[in-house]
Amino acid sequence: MATSFLALLDDITLLLDDVSVMTKIAAKKTAGVLSDDIALNANQVTGFSASRELPVVWAVAKGSAVNKAILVPIALLIVAFIPWALTPLLMAGGAFLCFEGAEKLLHKFFHKPDEDAQHHEALRQTIVQEPEQLLALEKGKIRGAVTTDFILSAEIIAISLGTMQGATLTQQAAALVAISVLMTIGVYGLVAGIVKLDDAGIYLAATSSAIKRQLGNVILWGAPHLMRALSFLGTAAMFLVGGGIIAHGIPAIEELGHAVTEAAKGVPAVGGVLAAITPHLANLIVGLVVGAAVVALVKLYLKIFGKPAPSHA
Repeated sequence: MATSFLALLDDITLLLDDVSVMTKIAAKKTAGVLSDDIALNANQVTGFSASRELPVVWAVAKGSAVNKAILVPIALLIVAFIPWALTPLLMAGGAFLCFEGAEKLLHKFFHKPDEDAQHHEALRQTIVQEPEQLLALEKGKIRGAVTTDFILSAEIIAISLGTMQGATLTQQAAALVAISVLMTIGVYGLVAGIVKLDDAGIYLAATSSAIKRQLGNVILWGAPHLMRALSFLGTAAMFLVGGGIIAHGIPAIEELGHAVTEAAKGVPAVGGVLAAITPHLANLIVGLVVGAAVVALVKLYLKIFGKPAPSHA
């Protein structure tokens, strides 16, 4: 009996070790999606009174947990019964990431000036709304954030599964649960911290300590820059991650990328640096091309069928 128990403990230890390794790999692969997830959610839960910011973040976090509780079993069923569908689903998710990134770039550089005026007017109208209207607005923003989280969570789970090919179903299930819990806590913990940065800055700036006041002023100055940096990194990550998924799913592109990387290694003096940069640059180019193509197809579809294009700003 003792020998059997020790053998069982050894099996459990090996399983946990495998799960830990797969979770780390999946976390690295999904880091690009997470940076956009953090920036997007931080933007979506701002605009409320200070007393409502954390309750809104908590509500979205609970919705995110429900999303993952739905998506993980579905993903495992796909792996168990139609594993051939994983690569096409991954590529569809990659194309969607590229599309989102391309839409953000288009909005950034080609949006109309009156769109900013309309946005500011909408914010001004929010201030004078009745409590019932504000509650309805809050619920609407929470629903929108949870819907966005569903899409991003699906991408995270799909990308994570892509790193676990060859593992047993038990290992995949354990790793997906681990990555889902870690990502939900990590993302919404950071979002909560980001949306409360300005409050922390205001509090510190009003204290009697010169050092704390200076720190508060630095936080107030840096918070908007942090949001812009997160948004930029999130957009870049969309192209890098999405382009990488597409390139990996098309053997010809992947082989071309390997050939270019090998050629870069042969460049005197800077070959090592070029070889390290080349795969990322290749993924970025693939992501930009795919994103532009998908945006063009979507706009053509909307033009033919006369439906308004959704805004992802």
